Amino acid sequence: MTAPLVAVLDYGIGNLHSAQKAIARMGGDARLTDDPGLIADADGVVLPGVGAFGACMDALRGSDLERPALDAVASGRPFLGICVGMQMLFDASEEDADAQGLGVIPGTVRWIPAGVKRPQMQWNQLDLRDPDEPMFRDLGAEPWVYFVHSLHGVPDDPASVAATCEYGGEINAACRLENVFATQFPPEKSSTAGLQLLANFVHVCAA
Repeated sequence: MTAPLVAVLDYGIGNLHSAQKAIARMGGDARLTDDPGLIADADGVVLPGVGAFGACMDALRGSDLERPALDAVASGRPFLGICVGMQMLFDASEEDADAQGLGVIPGTVRWIPAGVKRPQMQWNQLDLRDPDEPMFRDLGAEPWVYFVHSLHGVPDDPASVAATCEYGGEINAACRLENVFATQFPPEKSSTAGLQLLANFVHVCAA
């Protein structure tokens, strides 16, 4: 299999290199880039994110990467959002009422339930809504992944939820909308299951 070109959007915030290196380890020709031409040519695109929703959106727009990201989604190519990158795909976030998201997944990013420690910073098991989802291939029935977050994306259409976990109630851990897949947990920090998910993304990009 020829290594598919995977563009990891570089908008200068958080540890973006960890996602790029993990995708390269799983067989992708992963490039950390802010080049719109390379992003347009890529077989798949990844939007990572660490930190606050509003700051990440400001950084993405300040790097002139909002349009390339939206064009990549509209093209139908595989698109992966990770952590705050998942949250950025939504319309808005309770964390910052003044910040506008990308609006790819209709819905709002909401605080995880009151009464539990924020952030959720632990390993937790996924409840996979669709075991036949290509991104879940070979993950097992209830894979363990690592979370560090205080908010989660709540889509207007519950059918967009691909996986959940329990933490003071049901938390949305992954979403799927057409060619867009997104995880609240960082796959690159989630050991065997997370790396398998990235390998599956590389496989989808190659196809």
